[in-house]
Amino acid sequence: MKKTVIIFIFLFGLLLVPFRTYAQDEKEIDVEDSAEVFLEEYSDQFQESFFEALKQKGIENYDKAVNLLLECKRIDPDNIVVDHELAKAYMGDKKYIAAQQYAIEALISEPTNLWYLDTLMQILQKQGNSIDVIKSSIPFDNTTLKENLALLYFKKKNYENALTLLKGLKINSFTKELSTKINDSIKKEKNADQITSSTAADKGSSDPLEEYKSKIEELIQADNLPLLQELSKEALERYPSQPYFYYAEGHVLNRLGKHTAAVEILESALDYLLDDVILANTIYQELVDAYRLLNNTSKANMYLRMIKPGF
Repeated sequence: MKKTVIIFIFLFGLLLVPFRTYAQDEKEIDVEDSAEVFLEEYSDQFQESFFEALKQKGIENYDKAVNLLLECKRIDPDNIVVDHELAKAYMGDKKYIAAQQYAIEALISEPTNLWYLDTLMQILQKQGNSIDVIKSSIPFDNTTLKENLALLYFKKKNYENALTLLKGLKINSFTKELSTKINDSIKKEKNADQITSSTAADKGSSDPLEEYKSKIEELIQADNLPLLQELSKEALERYPSQPYFYYAEGHVLNRLGKHTAAVEILESALDYLLDDVILANTIYQELVDAYRLLNNTSKANMYLRMIKPGF
């Protein structure tokens, strides 16, 4: 028996329509809790497998998620959303070749979809590759795809590649506004570099890494979120392997209500933790808070159990 259902596929913060107007409203840059909603007729077996796959992927049981999604693929071989979910599940399982293939298939089917392109870019980045290695396998001539790619480069602060792409496109309101934002960001970074260089010169042989940590700690204590967000991002750019700076940015995002984005950056911090138990506990607690606010009690409890008492 078939029935009409609404399938919500929760993604990590890239909402297609707002992103296309991204250059007009800076608030849309970090939009989160977004979802793709579509109506279709699916069998009960498809529904059960699909929702269970999303659940298993959410708790990082990627093998089971993949098997369930492959069952969905068997039922509906042409379902693009299943291809995209397979790409994300394989990426989570660090099986990047399979992930890349499914991401490419999804993007070929819908080249204007920003989510699909972003997932493919994440997979390529995890392999240390750029889009150049698969450019011939995707509809790279699509104008919207190129605009989306420029937008993703901008979000990742890869301003040079973003501007290069935009220069090859016809001028329209989107390309003009995005170019303006990119150039403004470049100027802002240059000004920040000059201020930092001046401060470093004034202080002689002081350690800039420790200076960042000290300033960030002061801003956390003062709950100065705007300055804290700006400084933590700057510190991360300069010291991308320092877990404390990931924590600082995650702390800001949590306070701003952007819990999904906070989880992503806080979990990235865990990759760089060594033997700092106090910092680890602080990050775990921040993750507990984020997951509770996302109503994900299983993940919140998982990180709560990881906090070591006595520190």
